[in-house]
Amino acid sequence: MIGFVLFAVFVALMIAGVPIAVALGAGGMLAMALANPEAPLWGLLAAPQNLHAGIAKYPLLALPMFVLVGSIFDRSGVAARMVQFAQACVGRSPGMLPMVAILVAMVLGGISGSGPANAAAVGGVMIAAMARAGYPNAFSASIVGAAAATDILIPPSIAFVVYSVNVPGASVPALFAAGMVPGVLAGLALIAPAIWLSRRHGFGQRERDLPKPPFWRSLGGASWGLAAPVLILGGMRMGWFTPTEAAVVAVAYGLFLGLVVHRSIGVRDLWGIFREASEISAVIMIVIALAGVFAYVVNTLGLADPVVAAIQGLKLGSIGTLLLLFVAMTIIGMFLDGVSIFLIFLPLLYPLMLAFQWDPVWFGVLLTMKVALGQFTPPMAVNLMVACRLADVRMEQTVPWVGWLLVWFAAAALAVLFVPELALWLPRSLGY
Repeated sequence: MIGFVLFAVFVALMIAGVPIAVALGAGGMLAMALANPEAPLWGLLAAPQNLHAGIAKYPLLALPMFVLVGSIFDRSGVAARMVQFAQACVGRSPGMLPMVAILVAMVLGGISGSGPANAAAVGGVMIAAMARAGYPNAFSASIVGAAAATDILIPPSIAFVVYSVNVPGASVPALFAAGMVPGVLAGLALIAPAIWLSRRHGFGQRERDLPKPPFWRSLGGASWGLAAPVLILGGMRMGWFTPTEAAVVAVAYGLFLGLVVHRSIGVRDLWGIFREASEISAVIMIVIALAGVFAYVVNTLGLADPVVAAIQGLKLGSIGTLLLLFVAMTIIGMFLDGVSIFLIFLPLLYPLMLAFQWDPVWFGVLLTMKVALGQFTPPMAVNLMVACRLADVRMEQTVPWVGWLLVWFAAAALAVLFVPELALWLPRSLGY
């Protein structure tokens, strides 16, 4: 009965438009009170402790830093220089600019852990360039929104940090290493339909008329940005700093590029950058804190046990259950962002993971790929929403194009589902 009230209140508040953090906290606190009918106020005394416990975790220190990195690189001009270099490498023919957008988004994924920030940085440069080359804005927005979804797979990743603090046995370095191959695989899976759709529909016919950037000059301009993923990931691998410290290093490096090297950021701009990152980080941390109350109730009252028993009762087996979760998480991803999905459903999915003895690192990558799929699945796709705003199009206009990208991205996720070594080979090779 209490479990029904918990989820009924949560869903009702979500439908009513209440912020997800409030819905999580209200549902959890009401369940706490109902679990102690003789002294409901005493039951609520566990709420402050769990609010604090939800965010008092060392790996979460990296979260606001990675958000700040996204804001800094969005305004530092790094994306524009990477686009010029990518154009100098791939040449000028229909389908090449969409490929450039995807490749640049993948490289930026090695710097920032935020998909919407990636979409803003890439879309701010690429959507206008693709429009000049003859690509419809709706198609360009689809490409940018889908490409930015690789951001939470290619390390560093905010989603992996949140997952690691909620799932024992999945360290941040192991998740970062495990996400590399699937992230690249997802990016390559997007390039194929992007080129095919461009040439099939005759997009980008004016692309050949655009000037080709000089290779060496563009390489020099992009070299500082290209060095960022090497510094961040290489420094972690060499043991120079932890993933949490790597986030601080990334912020310092981004500020150095913006203030000193490219001089695209002034001292007066820092207040706006810090304020934006603080607001985003505060929202995420509030959601995490109140989700701690929600998770405490689910775990303490054993509410996940009937769910696990019911799913096992379907007798679908390991693969069948994973496919069921694949469909369910994709649908849920249409309406909720990745961090919220992890915080709401990990208390239910963790016992299921133990029951089927799934590797926690592999399952984390697979779940993140499903979340990434939802980031550009209408109607509430956060990445696609940013790209559509930049392209000045309605989200429904992207459906004919984004559907093909979803199919190919889903194929990459299914490859990781059926071949776990795609995710586990690299962390095992590195000794994580």
